[in-house]
Amino acid sequence: MSHQAPLSEELKTDDVQQNQDASSKSAEDKTSSELKQSAIIKTGELEDLVNPDEEVQSPWPWSRRTTKPYDLDATATQRSVFDDPALAQFYQPRSDHENLKRFDVSERWTYREEQRVRRKSDIKILLWILVMFFGLNLDRGNLANAVADNLLDDLKLTTDDYNNAQNMYRIGFLIAEIPSQMVGKRLGPDRWIPAQIILWSIAAGGQFFMQNRAGFFACRFFIGLFMGGFIPDSILYLSYFYKTNEMPIRLAFFWFTDSISGVIGSFIAYGVLHMRGVEGKAGWRWLFLIEAIISFVIGILSFLFLVPGPTQTKTWWNPKGYYTEREEKIIVNRVLRDDPSKGDMHNRQAITPKMLWQSLTDYDLWPIYAIGLLFEIPASPPKAYLTLTLKALGFSTFNTTLLSIPATVFAAINMLWVTWLTEHFHQISLIGLLTQVWVLPLLIIEYTSVQSLSNWGQYAVLFFLLGQPSVHAAQVSWCSRLSNSVRTRAVSASAYNIMIQLSGIASSNIYRTDDKPLYKRGNGQLIAITVGTIVLYGASKVYYVSRNRYKKAKWEKMTKEEQAWYLANTSQQGNKRLDFFFDS
Repeated sequence: MSHQAPLSEELKTDDVQQNQDASSKSAEDKTSSELKQSAIIKTGELEDLVNPDEEVQSPWPWSRRTTKPYDLDATATQRSVFDDPALAQFYQPRSDHENLKRFDVSERWTYREEQRVRRKSDIKILLWILVMFFGLNLDRGNLANAVADNLLDDLKLTTDDYNNAQNMYRIGFLIAEIPSQMVGKRLGPDRWIPAQIILWSIAAGGQFFMQNRAGFFACRFFIGLFMGGFIPDSILYLSYFYKTNEMPIRLAFFWFTDSISGVIGSFIAYGVLHMRGVEGKAGWRWLFLIEAIISFVIGILSFLFLVPGPTQTKTWWNPKGYYTEREEKIIVNRVLRDDPSKGDMHNRQAITPKMLWQSLTDYDLWPIYAIGLLFEIPASPPKAYLTLTLKALGFSTFNTTLLSIPATVFAAINMLWVTWLTEHFHQISLIGLLTQVWVLPLLIIEYTSVQSLSNWGQYAVLFFLLGQPSVHAAQVSWCSRLSNSVRTRAVSASAYNIMIQLSGIASSNIYRTDDKPLYKRGNGQLIAITVGTIVLYGASKVYYVSRNRYKKAKWEKMTKEEQAWYLANTSQQGNKRLDFFFDS
């Protein structure tokens, strides 16, 4: 991504009028270079105003600009297109935007106030999103623990049946992904997400009663069908409250919850699986039922805790709402200053078929979709077969359950720091490439030497393989950043998640019964896919850098008058505009 040098003077609360006077010069009074600087900067990425003398520039190509610590009582208001009258008219939120009553370009606030509001959003909004995601992961991730309790033997199923059941879940997920997102956009995530949780909880509880392959497949299909859309709905919902650069680390905690729910689920399973024989039922049946009840309760409570948006938080049980009027103004203005495109739809506006088609055919997002299809495959089969592998190595059911915990925690911690790195250095493609380099030698060991490893040696290889740092959270945020419109942001999250599910279908068919127990053929395929993914990350980097150069070249060929005419009359939308640059 291209960064412009920050402007040299800081907005001060007591100097608002002075800044407004300075910014009120017409476009005709600007030099060509000034207009280009104002227009071509990606509006969602303008940095807070700092003194260039305080910057530290690294010599490395992934360098990042850093600044000295700021005064918490200094003005934190971010310079944006709204401070330039020549540009502001082109970025105003729509007249029916739900937060319009709190939008004011003259609003100023301090870093201390901003921190306070952000912490409140973390507690009131993000925390419950994480709780809901915990419920989702309990119900979709407990199958591995159930398999450790001899589910396959009890239902007279093979490992291929296990693979196919996973595929039925993903097919249901795929079918529902975009339709669910469109329903959620029309009804609002605050209404649709709780309904989803209740529906999939009922389907998950149905696994208590299944007796054969058909019942197994049906339950997994309906769980996937009702879960489809939850993740992109949640991501879109979070974008109402946070700036672009605040999303990656919060999405990292989103998927950190995925890992932690696996740890908590393992402890729950350790206790519940001891219920084998209670009422004549297998322990895995009680596991499915108890965890479904937990998620059902979360779904009911979600109707109470989710609100439509930052200015619509008052409810019958909380008449004061989550935020004060002052805090609402800070949230709305800081979010729209960071990314004015978030004002181009209101929060219960449906996505039309035309909007859907425009978003799906946005070719500038296809490289991310291609990455989404491949990047998780190398570690997925070993992860899915971890409990079966440990059982085959001679570990008991309960030791197998406990041994899965360290690898899960290791992967969760790695995901947090690698997500921080992508935001710190503003490099997603290159860091994503390095995560594939992490897993490649471990797959080579699995392919060439697994038969000579001891039980604990094999566990050590799997520990580091499954602990691969995941850039999943960073890439979801990447989709959002590259969308530059609400309708594409909503659809791109679903499209990316569809690629993830297709990836899961592909990966679940790599380890086959006729290749066991060493899965040599499967590991060879994983090595080839890893190499291909490394190449894809590099190609994506080249693509987005080239697109940015193309846009900049076209802009610089225009005269000052042509630039002003473009901003006023262009039919280009979203990320096709010349005033938008791509992260890479």
